[in-house]
Amino acid sequence: MLPPARFERLTIPSAPRTEPADAVPEDAIPRVVEGEVVQACTKPVRPRVHRRAAARVHHVATHPRTRAAGLLAVRHGMYTAAGARVLAKRAWESRTTSRHQRMIRTAEELGQHDVAAEWEQRAAQFRASRHQRRMDLLHAPLRLAKALLWSLAIGTGSLLLTGVILAIAQKQPRDLLLPLFFAIVIVRDLVVIAAVVFGIGVYLAPVLILLSFWRAGQQGGTVPRWVLPETERTTEAITPSIVVVALRDLGISQLKKSIQAMSDSAAQMLSLIRPAGCGVEVDVTLPSGVSTDEIQNRRRKLAENLGRHEHELFITIPPAPRTVRLWIADSGALDEPIGASPLVVDPDLTADYYDGRAPWGQDLRGDLASLSLFQMHILVTGLSNQGKTAALRALALWLALDPFVEFRIADLKGVGDWRMFLGLATVLIQGPTDEHVMAATHMAEAGVEEMERRIALVEQSGSNKGITRDMAHTDLNFRPLVFVVDEAQVAYGSPAVGPDKRPYGGKRATSRYFRAVKAIHDQGRAVNVTIWEGTQDPTDENLPKRSREGNHIRASLALGTEQQSKMALGDAPVDAGAAPHKLRQGLDKGTLVVAGSGVELAPGQVSKTIRTHYINGDEAAAIADRAKERRTAVDTASQVAEGEQIDHLQNIADVLDAPRVRTQIVLQRLAERNRAEYADWTFTDLKTFLTDVGAEPRKSDGVMVVDRQLVLDALANRALEEADDYDE
Repeated sequence: MLPPARFERLTIPSAPRTEPADAVPEDAIPRVVEGEVVQACTKPVRPRVHRRAAARVHHVATHPRTRAAGLLAVRHGMYTAAGARVLAKRAWESRTTSRHQRMIRTAEELGQHDVAAEWEQRAAQFRASRHQRRMDLLHAPLRLAKALLWSLAIGTGSLLLTGVILAIAQKQPRDLLLPLFFAIVIVRDLVVIAAVVFGIGVYLAPVLILLSFWRAGQQGGTVPRWVLPETERTTEAITPSIVVVALRDLGISQLKKSIQAMSDSAAQMLSLIRPAGCGVEVDVTLPSGVSTDEIQNRRRKLAENLGRHEHELFITIPPAPRTVRLWIADSGALDEPIGASPLVVDPDLTADYYDGRAPWGQDLRGDLASLSLFQMHILVTGLSNQGKTAALRALALWLALDPFVEFRIADLKGVGDWRMFLGLATVLIQGPTDEHVMAATHMAEAGVEEMERRIALVEQSGSNKGITRDMAHTDLNFRPLVFVVDEAQVAYGSPAVGPDKRPYGGKRATSRYFRAVKAIHDQGRAVNVTIWEGTQDPTDENLPKRSREGNHIRASLALGTEQQSKMALGDAPVDAGAAPHKLRQGLDKGTLVVAGSGVELAPGQVSKTIRTHYINGDEAAAIADRAKERRTAVDTASQVAEGEQIDHLQNIADVLDAPRVRTQIVLQRLAERNRAEYADWTFTDLKTFLTDVGAEPRKSDGVMVVDRQLVLDALANRALEEADDYDE
């Protein structure tokens, strides 16, 4: 209610009227008004203290921490309620046949009538067992009473007998009842202890029950999505209906018609959705008229229909016909780190070349992914700056923990990625120049000579099992020898040419580096000589076909095209779903698609995606130091002496027994002369070499022949050039 207004009367007296000479006209004089002054009235104002308190309460109530705390309380309360429902459901199912009935209905919907009959039989057995237990309960009180009476009688008799023995032994009749009194005291103490425990249990039991409810609800209960943490709220659970709708909306008309025509809402297409690591896995049996290629070609659309990014869906082809296997990751799970390598966290870890497996990372299921390196040629490829060197180096660091393995390494990048192998590897070449390529080639050629020497030694030993573990551990001639060439594309692309006019690089049979690698691929593993290569951008120029197909383990990081993926892994793995070209460049660093015999694969699986552990330079140096402590120190060489050169021109001249000899006969005679060197030579290789020295094959009577005189002239010209070089 407003307070009454205050009024004051203001009276202005009027002056006497005079008429001065300069009088102002009456109209110009302001009129005096007689009125009342009213004082303005305002509403009562809240005290400032009240406003501050209200603002503070509003701030606290709307603060993110308050909301988070309230959400936390609601979430765990719902976990408790959900856990109560879960445990109640479990108890109900354990007492009834509801679980059996559910499984029977599921089997009937999937058309698995034999499975439904099996569950029906289990339900009948459960009912019979339950009836028998209930009948036993009717007689349980009588049996319990008899058991208690017998126990009491036997116990009392035993105590009295013990008392008799004590009384006779001590000659004291009062000892007759001593065991009985002792038993009564024990029973009394037990009753006291039970009463105390029961009293505590009365207060603890509700807490323990609530904790069991909360635990069950957190593990297997369902709560509203809005109460979940932000990281879990964004992940939508994959259900059969979501998978079916995603397939229906792929834009494949035959698939859509078939799904709409199914009476069971397409449930027969899907297997059970199984948890698999940080995602789920489900097999989809496609209807007639829909091929697996059509599903694979729509990977991005299918992923988006499932509420995932393209890299969070992997499509593979299992052994079952007309079936695709979908592995669907939880949203964002593949962007989380997988943790440190066992090589870093376990200082006592050791390696075994023959029986051990190198811990490389984790597969998509979250299981440890390991490789057997026993007599394995390895190829790791991918685009630049994707973790190729780190992945290859991690395998070498593990194997270095086996003191019986020798390393010879050529790092054709030369920025110190392999520097920690100084004092560990017998050869370490670091650099990208032609001189470094030549040194790497000499290293590989020395490996071929070592391989041939070992083959002869194994033949002399008479071993029927090749090089056994005992032979490798006791004889230095048979120790595992591993060659590592990182950035091998530098060697294949090198323009360097040797004194015999043969190129060091290239993909032809005249390439010295290519021939050395190919020779080790052909026969090296039988005598514990293997070669590992890391290369970028797998193409026919950077990685010849015959070289890449000689590897037992082929792994690829992110690539640009499907064609590159086929060159890296082979056609079969890519056709079956391997897709390194679908990995995200720059984001999926260290993620490899691996195919080959050294990696554990499920039946029918041809490749595996592995997220490798990253070992940085300092950690790699620490692991290398541990390896050096386990073995004898070595002097690491940076160059390899060039072996004896093969004079191809002289060999060709030696097999020419006529003025003109057909090129095919020349190739055959060269192979008979030195099969290891000339078995892979083709007409193109022979023509290229002779053209370079000025003795190009020509046609004679419609066939290509080699002119002996031209070859002899080339030999003479070479001798003159060498003489001139000597004089200078």
